[in-house]
Amino acid sequence: MSFWSGRAQVEPLAALAAVLAVCIGLTLYAGTVEAALASLSPDRAVAPTAADRLVTTASSFGSVVVPLGQNASNARPAGYELNATVAADGSAWTAGPTPPDESECARRRVSVRTDPATIHPGTLEVCVWPVA
Repeated sequence: MSFWSGRAQVEPLAALAAVLAVCIGLTLYAGTVEAALASLSPDRAVAPTAADRLVTTASSFGSVVVPLGQNASNARPAGYELNATVAADGSAWTAGPTPPDESECARRRVSVRTDPATIHPGTLEVCVWPVA
């Protein structure tokens, strides 16, 4: 009797390719479901996420650099308008259109770089609302 049985077998490379295809399919499916569920939930908190993203994009070495300018546009969630205001040392910098009364807002305490080598404690307020 031979060492190999008469059962069907698959080459190792073909088996790895099949496992890879299944993993890619599951990843794409999970991403699609997550995106669909997020868009169906109208009560999700958009402002805190936008505020965190703005702090990340507008920061350099841990402090927010003013004026915000393009960083505020980059942090705007899809389908929403964004207004960001940074207040520090008696000054305020604003980016974006004026928010309506029904906008969702979030505040963050941040370090603000007003001049090179000059950093002050400040507050970042981000307001978002759906595009009309």
